[in-house]
Amino acid sequence: MEKILVKGGSPLIGEVQVSGAKNAALPILAAGLLATEGTSKFYNVPKLSDIKTISLLFESLGVKVNYKPEENTIEMDARNPLVTEASFEFVSKMRASFLVLGPMLAREGRAKVAMPGGCSIGSRPIDQHLKGFEILGAEVIQDAGFVEARSSKQLEGNTIFFDFPSVGGTQNVIMASCLAKGKTTIVNAAQEPEIEDMINFLIKMGAKISGKGTSVLEIEGVEKLVGAEYTIMSDRVEAATYMIAAAATRGDVLVKGAPYKDNVALVSKMREMGVEIEVFEDAMRVRNNLETLKPVDVKTLPHPGFLTDMQSIMCVLTLLGNGTSTITETVFENRFMHVEELRRMNAKIRIEGRSSLIEGPAHLEGTTVRATDLRSGAALIIAGLMAKGSTKIIDIYHIDRGYVDIEEKMRKLGADVRRIEE
Repeated sequence: MEKILVKGGSPLIGEVQVSGAKNAALPILAAGLLATEGTSKFYNVPKLSDIKTISLLFESLGVKVNYKPEENTIEMDARNPLVTEASFEFVSKMRASFLVLGPMLAREGRAKVAMPGGCSIGSRPIDQHLKGFEILGAEVIQDAGFVEARSSKQLEGNTIFFDFPSVGGTQNVIMASCLAKGKTTIVNAAQEPEIEDMINFLIKMGAKISGKGTSVLEIEGVEKLVGAEYTIMSDRVEAATYMIAAAATRGDVLVKGAPYKDNVALVSKMREMGVEIEVFEDAMRVRNNLETLKPVDVKTLPHPGFLTDMQSIMCVLTLLGNGTSTITETVFENRFMHVEELRRMNAKIRIEGRSSLIEGPAHLEGTTVRATDLRSGAALIIAGLMAKGSTKIIDIYHIDRGYVDIEEKMRKLGADVRRIEE
């Protein structure tokens, strides 16, 4: 079994290049299924296990896929009719696989997809996805672990109001609406940068979408979409990870491929704690030479609020706070599983309702801990860099779902991080 071994005590110093965004790449690749003419080629595709999984899923649907992980490219030919059932084997491994439902329904008039899997961070309901499909004219059936949507005629545009700004729901309904008849208006749409990136690709394919970056989107249906070339945005969560790691180890790191506009909330909170951040056109430099930082209060919210994916990583930085910091999780109810692992390392954290109260400054001790989900795994690596002695992290397959060459990138910054086989 592979594990990651971290030895603490070294500040991170140097430059790191952020890879392509997993949370943008997966929906953009799903949007490529809508192309009934031409082929698509994607650049800056991160070399991750989730990308391999969705490529295998596409092949099972009849799509020709040429994935070159070392070149960070994928070519897709989706011109043949799609198989209308997505296998449980692939969909159960990651939630983003559910995004094939919208394109399949729009193109073939029928789609059957297994209930989605992924990290166990709490309930992530698909009701907003299904509500949107029904308003567009589809019949939706949930039975025996599958969701089936079907329509005997072309989907018809309509006004869809989301009860909350669901990221996946927004993406799935946008894709289904692109080939619907007439205009679809989505009210209370999610506004994440990854959604804007997907919209930019759809527009290159010939889609007519207005309102990107806002909570109201209008999609005018078209007869067909054509394959296109597109470069995936950089990963703002990976950027945040290295920014926090630099501050937590009292280091000095230039994070390249990290636009300020994608991480405004994070930068604001880090500066509030006393971390020095210098902003460039497509990069940020993070410096911290303080023994302790100021405590801070953080609440996760839909974009442009503080991103839930950064919550566990931010928790580690607050361990340097001189006093009590509070992190409130409003998006997922089960996203504090990292707390118990940090307690094993001598962190003083208690949970009250949907908030974690972190007492600092902490003096972490290395031990064996478990990555309970993707982002908690990254948080534990940073905690290991802060700790006295060695930290061994198990269940690192979670980390491989979202971070490209994390040990190598950390080592180039001076960290003692390596993968071991036991």
